[in-house]
Amino acid sequence: MLKVDIEKRLGDFSLNVHFETQREKLALLGASGCGKSVTLQCIAGVKTPDRGRIVLGERTLFDSERRINLPPQQRRVGYLFQQYALFPNMTVAQNIALGAHDRPRAERERIVAEKLRAFHLEEQARSKPHQLSGGQQQRTALARILAGEPELLLLDEPLSALDGFLKWQLELELLDALAAFDGEILFVSHSREEVCHLCDTVCVLTNGRSEEKQSVQTLLRAPRSRSAALLTGCKNYSKARRMDAHRALCADWGVTLTSAQEIPDAANCVGVRNFHVAVPEEANAIVCRVLRAVPDGENVILLLLPQNGSAQLCIELGAARWNALGRPETLCVAVAPGQVMPLVDTTG
Repeated sequence: MLKVDIEKRLGDFSLNVHFETQREKLALLGASGCGKSVTLQCIAGVKTPDRGRIVLGERTLFDSERRINLPPQQRRVGYLFQQYALFPNMTVAQNIALGAHDRPRAERERIVAEKLRAFHLEEQARSKPHQLSGGQQQRTALARILAGEPELLLLDEPLSALDGFLKWQLELELLDALAAFDGEILFVSHSREEVCHLCDTVCVLTNGRSEEKQSVQTLLRAPRSRSAALLTGCKNYSKARRMDAHRALCADWGVTLTSAQEIPDAANCVGVRNFHVAVPEEANAIVCRVLRAVPDGENVILLLLPQNGSAQLCIELGAARWNALGRPETLCVAVAPGQVMPLVDTTG
Protein backbone atom coordinates (compact mmCIF):
# COMPACT_ATOMS: atom_id res chain seq x y z
CA MET A 1 0.00 0.00 0.00
CA LEU A 2 1.18 3.52 -0.86
CA LYS A 3 -0.22 6.59 0.90
CA VAL A 4 0.69 10.05 -0.37
CA ASP A 5 -0.52 13.28 1.22
CA ILE A 6 1.93 16.09 0.46
CA GLU A 7 2.24 19.79 -0.27
CA LYS A 8 5.12 21.60 -1.92
CA ARG A 9 5.61 25.10 -3.25
CA LEU A 10 7.96 25.77 -6.18
CA GLY A 11 7.97 29.48 -6.99
CA ASP A 12 4.43 30.36 -8.07
CA PHE A 13 3.47 26.68 -8.38
CA SER A 14 1.79 24.86 -5.49
CA LEU A 15 1.50 21.07 -5.28
CA ASN A 16 -1.27 19.59 -3.14
CA VAL A 17 -1.63 15.87 -3.82
CA HIS A 18 -3.22 13.02 -1.89
CA PHE A 19 -4.05 9.45 -2.96
CA GLU A 20 -3.68 5.82 -1.89
CA THR A 21 -2.94 2.63 -3.85
CA GLN A 22 -3.70 -1.00 -3.04
CA ARG A 23 -1.70 -3.38 -5.25
CA GLU A 24 -2.80 -1.65 -8.42
CA LYS A 25 -1.42 0.26 -11.39
CA LEU A 26 -2.39 3.86 -10.68
CA ALA A 27 -1.96 6.61 -13.28
CA LEU A 28 -1.31 10.24 -12.47
CA LEU A 29 -2.95 11.86 -15.48
CA GLY A 30 -2.68 15.51 -16.39
CA ALA A 31 -1.43 18.13 -18.80
CA SER A 32 2.22 19.19 -18.91
CA GLY A 33 3.21 21.24 -15.89
CA CYS A 34 0.42 19.98 -13.60
CA GLY A 35 2.82 18.43 -11.06
CA LYS A 36 2.96 14.76 -12.09
CA SER A 37 6.75 14.44 -12.26
CA VAL A 38 7.24 16.58 -9.13
CA THR A 39 4.99 14.14 -7.28
CA LEU A 40 7.15 11.20 -8.38
CA GLN A 41 10.31 13.05 -7.37
CA CYS A 42 8.89 13.67 -3.89
CA ILE A 43 8.00 9.99 -3.52
CA ALA A 44 11.43 8.90 -4.72
CA GLY A 45 13.20 11.32 -2.37
CA VAL A 46 14.68 13.46 -5.13
CA LYS A 47 12.63 16.43 -3.91
CA THR A 48 11.40 17.10 -0.37
CA PRO A 49 7.78 18.14 0.26
CA ASP A 50 7.13 21.12 2.50
CA ARG A 51 4.46 19.26 4.48
CA GLY A 52 2.73 15.90 4.63
CA ARG A 53 3.41 12.17 4.72
CA ILE A 54 4.46 9.39 2.34
CA VAL A 55 3.99 5.83 3.59
CA LEU A 56 4.91 2.67 1.68
CA GLY A 57 3.61 -0.51 3.27
CA GLU A 58 4.63 -0.38 6.90
CA ARG A 59 7.45 2.09 6.34
CA THR A 60 7.22 5.88 6.56
CA LEU A 61 9.33 7.44 3.81
CA PHE A 62 8.51 11.04 4.71
CA ASP A 63 6.70 12.73 7.58
CA SER A 64 7.16 16.46 8.06
CA GLU A 65 5.76 16.48 11.62
CA ARG A 66 7.95 13.58 12.78
CA ARG A 67 10.93 14.87 10.77
CA ILE A 68 11.34 11.63 8.85
CA ASN A 69 12.87 11.89 5.38
CA LEU A 70 14.54 8.69 4.18
CA PRO A 71 17.23 9.15 1.52
CA PRO A 72 16.43 7.73 -1.95
CA GLN A 73 18.67 4.67 -1.51
CA GLN A 74 16.71 3.57 1.56
CA ARG A 75 13.22 3.95 0.10
CA ARG A 76 13.16 0.79 -2.06
CA VAL A 77 11.57 2.77 -4.86
CA GLY A 78 12.40 2.05 -8.51
CA TYR A 79 12.26 5.07 -10.81
CA LEU A 80 12.03 4.53 -14.59
CA PHE A 81 12.86 7.79 -16.36
CA GLN A 82 11.55 8.88 -19.76
CA GLN A 83 14.88 8.19 -21.49
CA TYR A 84 15.69 5.09 -19.36
CA ALA A 85 19.02 6.60 -18.09
CA LEU A 86 21.18 3.64 -19.08
CA PHE A 87 24.95 4.08 -18.77
CA PRO A 88 26.20 4.22 -22.40
CA ASN A 89 29.66 2.76 -21.73
CA MET A 90 28.33 -0.27 -19.85
CA THR A 91 26.91 -3.47 -21.28
CA VAL A 92 23.37 -4.65 -20.62
CA ALA A 93 24.65 -7.05 -17.94
CA GLN A 94 26.70 -4.32 -16.27
CA ASN A 95 23.74 -1.92 -16.26
CA ILE A 96 21.52 -4.56 -14.64
CA ALA A 97 24.24 -5.34 -12.09
CA LEU A 98 24.09 -1.75 -10.87
CA GLY A 99 20.62 -2.45 -9.53
CA ALA A 100 22.09 -5.04 -7.18
CA HIS A 101 25.37 -3.25 -6.45
CA ASP A 102 25.00 -3.69 -2.68
CA ARG A 103 24.79 -7.50 -2.88
CA PRO A 104 27.72 -9.93 -2.59
CA ARG A 105 29.32 -10.73 -5.94
CA ALA A 106 27.91 -14.26 -6.27
CA GLU A 107 24.40 -13.11 -5.47
CA ARG A 108 24.74 -10.17 -7.83
CA GLU A 109 25.78 -12.48 -10.67
CA ARG A 110 22.82 -14.74 -9.93
CA ILE A 111 20.42 -11.79 -10.03
CA VAL A 112 21.84 -10.53 -13.33
CA ALA A 113 21.51 -13.96 -14.93
CA GLU A 114 17.95 -14.23 -13.63
CA LYS A 115 16.93 -10.81 -15.00
CA LEU A 116 18.58 -11.47 -18.36
CA ARG A 117 16.43 -14.59 -18.71
CA ALA A 118 13.26 -12.98 -17.37
CA PHE A 119 13.50 -10.01 -19.75
CA HIS A 120 14.71 -12.02 -22.77
CA LEU A 121 18.03 -10.16 -22.90
CA GLU A 122 20.48 -13.05 -22.79
CA GLU A 123 21.66 -12.49 -26.37
CA GLN A 124 22.16 -8.77 -25.66
CA ALA A 125 24.08 -9.25 -22.37
CA ARG A 126 27.34 -7.90 -23.83
CA SER A 127 25.72 -5.18 -25.97
CA LYS A 128 25.91 -1.47 -25.21
CA PRO A 129 22.71 0.64 -25.02
CA HIS A 130 23.24 2.23 -28.46
CA GLN A 131 23.17 -1.26 -29.99
CA LEU A 132 19.72 -2.02 -28.56
CA SER A 133 16.23 -1.42 -29.90
CA GLY A 134 13.85 0.82 -27.96
CA GLY A 135 12.14 -2.21 -26.46
CA GLN A 136 15.43 -3.77 -25.41
CA GLN A 137 16.52 -0.50 -23.77
CA GLN A 138 13.25 -0.34 -21.88
CA ARG A 139 13.55 -3.95 -20.69
CA THR A 140 17.15 -3.35 -19.62
CA ALA A 141 16.15 -0.31 -17.56
CA LEU A 142 13.31 -2.25 -15.91
CA ALA A 143 15.57 -5.23 -15.24
CA ARG A 144 18.09 -2.93 -13.54
CA ILE A 145 15.36 -1.43 -11.36
CA LEU A 146 13.86 -4.79 -10.39
CA ALA A 147 17.31 -6.17 -9.58
CA GLY A 148 17.15 -3.94 -6.51
CA GLU A 149 13.86 -5.56 -5.38
CA PRO A 150 11.85 -2.34 -5.00
CA GLU A 151 8.46 -2.23 -3.31
CA LEU A 152 7.24 0.53 -5.63
CA LEU A 153 7.77 1.32 -9.33
CA LEU A 154 7.55 4.90 -10.59
CA LEU A 155 7.18 5.16 -14.38
CA ASP A 156 7.62 8.71 -15.65
CA GLU A 157 6.09 8.82 -19.15
CA PRO A 158 8.35 6.02 -20.46
CA LEU A 159 6.60 6.04 -23.86
CA SER A 160 6.33 9.80 -24.39
CA ALA A 161 9.05 10.03 -27.04
CA LEU A 162 7.48 7.31 -29.20
CA ASP A 163 4.56 7.09 -31.57
CA GLY A 164 2.93 4.75 -34.03
CA PHE A 165 3.57 1.02 -34.14
CA LEU A 166 6.77 1.19 -32.07
CA LYS A 167 4.87 2.73 -29.17
CA TRP A 168 2.21 0.01 -29.36
CA GLN A 169 4.91 -2.70 -29.34
CA LEU A 170 6.60 -1.17 -26.29
CA GLU A 171 3.28 -0.86 -24.48
CA LEU A 172 2.77 -4.61 -24.91
CA GLU A 173 6.32 -5.35 -23.75
CA LEU A 174 5.87 -3.06 -20.75
CA LEU A 175 2.64 -4.84 -19.82
CA ASP A 176 4.42 -8.20 -19.93
CA ALA A 177 7.31 -6.89 -17.83
CA LEU A 178 5.02 -5.40 -15.18
CA ALA A 179 2.85 -8.52 -14.91
CA ALA A 180 5.45 -10.27 -12.76
CA PHE A 181 5.95 -7.31 -10.38
CA ASP A 182 4.17 -7.79 -7.05
CA GLY A 183 4.50 -4.26 -5.66
CA GLU A 184 2.82 -0.91 -6.19
CA ILE A 185 3.03 0.77 -9.60
CA LEU A 186 2.61 4.51 -10.19
CA PHE A 187 2.48 5.60 -13.82
CA VAL A 188 2.70 9.23 -15.00
CA SER A 189 1.13 10.17 -18.32
CA HIS A 190 -0.72 12.83 -20.27
CA SER A 191 -2.04 10.21 -22.73
CA ARG A 192 -5.47 8.66 -22.19
CA GLU A 193 -4.52 5.79 -24.56
CA GLU A 194 -1.54 4.82 -22.37
CA VAL A 195 -3.66 5.01 -19.23
CA CYS A 196 -6.39 2.85 -20.78
CA HIS A 197 -3.90 0.23 -21.93
CA LEU A 198 -1.61 0.11 -18.89
CA CYS A 199 -3.47 1.16 -15.73
CA ASP A 200 -6.29 0.08 -13.43
CA THR A 201 -7.08 3.38 -11.70
CA VAL A 202 -6.39 7.05 -12.33
CA CYS A 203 -5.92 10.23 -10.33
CA VAL A 204 -6.27 13.43 -12.38
CA LEU A 205 -3.96 16.35 -11.53
CA THR A 206 -4.92 19.93 -12.43
CA ASN A 207 -2.61 22.83 -11.64
CA GLY A 208 -0.94 20.85 -8.87
CA ARG A 209 -4.13 19.57 -7.23
CA SER A 210 -5.31 15.98 -7.29
CA GLU A 211 -8.85 14.77 -7.83
CA GLU A 212 -10.31 11.70 -6.11
CA LYS A 213 -8.96 8.40 -7.46
CA GLN A 214 -11.32 6.48 -9.74
CA SER A 215 -11.29 3.56 -12.13
CA VAL A 216 -10.20 4.21 -15.70
CA GLN A 217 -13.65 3.12 -16.90
CA THR A 218 -15.36 5.66 -14.61
CA LEU A 219 -13.09 8.45 -15.83
CA LEU A 220 -13.99 7.72 -19.45
CA ARG A 221 -17.71 7.33 -18.74
CA ALA A 222 -18.29 10.14 -16.25
CA PRO A 223 -15.38 12.52 -15.61
CA ARG A 224 -15.98 14.92 -12.73
CA SER A 225 -14.10 18.01 -13.90
CA ARG A 226 -13.50 19.91 -17.11
CA SER A 227 -9.80 19.06 -16.91
CA ALA A 228 -10.57 15.34 -16.62
CA ALA A 229 -13.04 15.47 -19.52
CA LEU A 230 -10.48 17.28 -21.67
CA LEU A 231 -7.95 14.52 -21.01
CA THR A 232 -10.47 11.90 -22.13
CA GLY A 233 -10.86 13.58 -25.52
CA CYS A 234 -13.95 15.74 -25.04
CA LYS A 235 -13.79 18.87 -27.24
CA ASN A 236 -16.98 20.83 -26.55
CA TYR A 237 -17.64 22.84 -23.38
CA SER A 238 -19.97 25.55 -22.19
CA LYS A 239 -20.38 27.45 -18.96
CA ALA A 240 -23.55 26.17 -17.38
CA ARG A 241 -26.08 26.79 -14.63
CA ARG A 242 -28.06 23.97 -13.03
CA MET A 243 -31.79 24.34 -13.68
CA ASP A 244 -32.90 21.13 -11.99
CA ALA A 245 -31.65 17.58 -11.40
CA HIS A 246 -31.31 16.82 -15.11
CA ARG A 247 -31.32 20.15 -16.97
CA ALA A 248 -28.59 22.76 -17.37
CA LEU A 249 -28.63 26.14 -19.08
CA CYS A 250 -25.54 26.24 -21.32
CA ALA A 251 -24.79 29.94 -21.66
CA ASP A 252 -22.10 29.68 -24.36
CA TRP A 253 -24.43 27.75 -26.69
CA GLY A 254 -27.68 29.52 -25.82
CA VAL A 255 -29.55 26.27 -25.09
CA THR A 256 -30.84 24.20 -22.19
CA LEU A 257 -29.63 20.60 -22.36
CA THR A 258 -31.05 17.52 -20.67
CA SER A 259 -28.52 15.17 -19.04
CA ALA A 260 -29.07 11.51 -18.23
CA GLN A 261 -26.67 12.00 -15.31
CA GLU A 262 -27.91 13.83 -12.26
CA ILE A 263 -26.45 17.32 -12.25
CA PRO A 264 -24.68 18.16 -8.96
CA ASP A 265 -25.12 21.55 -7.34
CA ALA A 266 -21.44 22.33 -7.86
CA ALA A 267 -21.60 21.83 -11.64
CA ASN A 268 -20.73 25.06 -13.48
CA CYS A 269 -19.81 23.60 -16.87
CA VAL A 270 -21.15 21.09 -19.37
CA GLY A 271 -19.14 18.96 -21.79
CA VAL A 272 -20.60 17.04 -24.71
CA ARG A 273 -18.93 14.29 -26.74
CA ASN A 274 -20.84 13.01 -29.75
CA PHE A 275 -23.29 15.00 -31.85
CA HIS A 276 -25.42 13.72 -34.69
CA VAL A 277 -27.60 15.42 -37.28
CA ALA A 278 -30.95 16.01 -35.58
CA VAL A 279 -34.44 15.04 -36.67
CA PRO A 280 -37.35 17.46 -36.07
CA GLU A 281 -38.32 17.99 -32.41
CA GLU A 282 -35.45 15.86 -31.13
CA ALA A 283 -34.27 16.45 -27.55
CA ASN A 284 -31.14 18.58 -27.12
CA ALA A 285 -31.30 19.89 -30.68
CA ILE A 286 -29.15 22.92 -31.55
CA VAL A 287 -29.52 24.94 -34.76
CA CYS A 288 -26.08 26.05 -35.95
CA ARG A 289 -24.38 28.00 -38.71
CA VAL A 290 -21.62 26.03 -40.44
CA LEU A 291 -18.38 28.00 -40.14
CA ARG A 292 -16.01 25.48 -41.68
CA ALA A 293 -15.83 21.92 -42.98
CA VAL A 294 -12.41 20.27 -42.77
CA PRO A 295 -11.85 16.95 -44.63
CA ASP A 296 -10.43 14.20 -42.40
CA GLY A 297 -10.12 10.95 -44.35
CA GLU A 298 -13.57 9.38 -44.66
CA ASN A 299 -15.02 12.00 -42.30
CA VAL A 300 -15.50 15.75 -42.18
CA ILE A 301 -14.82 17.88 -39.08
CA LEU A 302 -17.45 20.62 -38.83
CA LEU A 303 -16.98 23.85 -36.88
CA LEU A 304 -20.41 25.18 -35.97
CA LEU A 305 -21.76 28.27 -34.22
CA PRO A 306 -25.11 27.86 -32.42
CA GLN A 307 -27.61 30.48 -33.58
CA ASN A 308 -28.16 31.70 -30.01
CA GLY A 309 -24.62 31.09 -28.73
CA SER A 310 -21.13 32.58 -28.73
CA ALA A 311 -18.91 29.48 -28.54
CA GLN A 312 -18.16 27.08 -31.39
CA LEU A 313 -19.03 23.41 -31.49
CA CYS A 314 -16.85 20.78 -33.13
CA ILE A 315 -18.44 17.64 -34.55
CA GLU A 316 -17.37 14.80 -36.82
CA LEU A 317 -19.59 13.60 -39.64
CA GLY A 318 -19.09 10.98 -42.33
CA ALA A 319 -18.05 12.61 -45.62
CA ALA A 320 -20.74 10.70 -47.54
CA ARG A 321 -23.39 11.90 -45.08
CA TRP A 322 -22.13 15.50 -45.36
CA ASN A 323 -22.24 15.36 -49.15
CA ALA A 324 -25.72 13.80 -49.07
CA LEU A 325 -26.93 16.71 -46.95
CA GLY A 326 -25.78 19.06 -49.71
CA ARG A 327 -23.12 20.78 -47.58
CA PRO A 328 -25.64 23.19 -46.01
CA GLU A 329 -24.83 26.58 -44.50
CA THR A 330 -26.97 25.78 -41.44
CA LEU A 331 -27.30 22.46 -39.66
CA CYS A 332 -29.38 21.19 -36.76
CA VAL A 333 -27.41 18.84 -34.52
CA ALA A 334 -28.34 17.02 -31.32
CA VAL A 335 -26.56 15.34 -28.43
CA ALA A 336 -28.06 12.37 -26.63
CA PRO A 337 -28.74 13.01 -22.91
CA GLY A 338 -26.32 10.21 -22.08
CA GLN A 339 -23.50 12.17 -23.78
CA VAL A 340 -24.11 15.34 -21.75
CA MET A 341 -21.56 15.57 -18.93
CA PRO A 342 -22.12 17.97 -16.00
CA LEU A 343 -18.68 19.12 -14.85
CA VAL A 344 -16.90 21.34 -12.37
CA ASP A 345 -14.50 23.79 -13.99
CA THR A 346 -11.85 24.91 -11.51
CA THR A 347 -9.60 26.61 -14.08
CA GLY A 348 -11.43 29.91 -13.84
